[in-house]
Parts: sequence; structure tokens; C-alpha cells
Amino acid sequence: MSKEPTKPSESLVQELLAERRELKVALERMRIELEDVRSATGGPDPRVRDLTAEIERLRYQLAQSRAEAGNLRQERDELRQGVEQALEKIARL
Repeated sequence: MSKEPTKPSESLVQELLAERRELKVALERMRIELEDVRSATGGPDPRVRDLTAEIERLRYQLAQSRAEAGNLRQERDELRQGVEQALEKIARL
């Protein structure tokens, strides 16, 4: 009597095939998710370019404001000196 190896039942084979398909689907989903994550974190944040431009604009505006403030201080000093000179002339009369 030769012993034949026991054959797995048909339902077990079907279960294993179904599990294999599910694992393949899960693997593909994970690959897609990994690709999405890599592409999302791979490049710089798109807001960085906009914020950099805003910083440059604000720096330029600050430099202009400082220059204008310096001009106004100079004008104020000249006006103050003019008023003092006018008061001195009035006092001499």
C-alpha cells in the first residue's frame, strides 16, 4: 500500500488564494500611500515661495520707511533751527 499525501481540501485552497489576493491589494495600497507621502514631503512647501516674496516686500517697505523717517527727522531739525533763528531775530528787535 502506497500512501498518497493528503490533499488539502478545496475550501482551504480557496481561502489561501483569497488571503493572497487581499495581501496583494493591501501591498499595492501601501505602495501607493508611500509614493503619496514621499511626493508630499519630497519638495518644499509651496507656501515658502509666497512667504519669501512677502518677506522681501516687507524688507523693502521697511527700508523705505526708515529712509523716509530719516528725511523727516532732518526736515524737523531744519524747521526747528529755522524757528530758533526766527525767534532770535524777533528777540533782537
